[in-house]
Amino acid sequence: MTFARPSAEPTPLDRLVPAPPPVPAPSLEARLVALEGQTAEAARLIAELQARDALKTQFLANISHDLRTPLTAIITHGEILRDGILGELSERQAASVTGIIKGGNQLLQMVGEILTYARGAANQLALSPTHFSLAQVVEQLGALNQPLAEKKRLALRTELPPDLPPIRADREKITHVLGNLLGNAIHFTPQGGSVWISARMQTVESSPEVVVEVGDTGIGIAEEHHELVFREFAQVDSSASRQHHGTGLGLTIARKLVELHGGRIWVESGVGEGSRFYFTIPQGDA
Repeated sequence: MTFARPSAEPTPLDRLVPAPPPVPAPSLEARLVALEGQTAEAARLIAELQARDALKTQFLANISHDLRTPLTAIITHGEILRDGILGELSERQAASVTGIIKGGNQLLQMVGEILTYARGAANQLALSPTHFSLAQVVEQLGALNQPLAEKKRLALRTELPPDLPPIRADREKITHVLGNLLGNAIHFTPQGGSVWISARMQTVESSPEVVVEVGDTGIGIAEEHHELVFREFAQVDSSASRQHHGTGLGLTIARKLVELHGGRIWVESGVGEGSRFYFTIPQGDA
């Protein structure tokens, strides 16, 4: 049996199915209306996020303020017991009460950090600048932290030039920044290491500023985490089993206080190479 070959080529599909008509482009007016709608929706979402952030900040401020009173009462009554005002304690009882006081003070410090952060987030922090000796502040902080440094057998030293002039800044806030950096340096440095504070004057674009360094020979910070450590509530090790605990707000607050002065703060570090935190405080007329 034989089949006859078709006499012509098959008809292409596009000849059988007509092409759809072209979709007209939206008019300029329609595009403007769509863009206005997207802008309005974005503005609504931003306003909602800002409102939620304000509520979070207010909640943190309220709860922190309310926690301070009972915590202070616990610490005060613990000190009354420790000092034997209500009767002598045994050695084991005294040790237990001392632990209560120590834990209460640590918790009170965390609550204070949260309250300071909430005030900063609400732009409620103000500067009260005066002229003061930075060397005196460093000396006081060194004396305060010397017992802990000795307990860890750390070499704690200061390197301030004798001709360093008085600086103009908010003494309380600069003390807070230095205290936080020094406490971290001691906390993250293993036994037998070194911690130091140094300061110097320098001129940048004809404007004088003081540069303060707090360094250590501790565990160090990986380069990819240099910015992370300054973020709010951030922890390089955020696991529940981490060795170093805290609110994660110390360096966030330090950055806020330094920037209020018009300065900047940064870290130079590497894993196993120790850390060197620097901050500047402008001393010009501005």
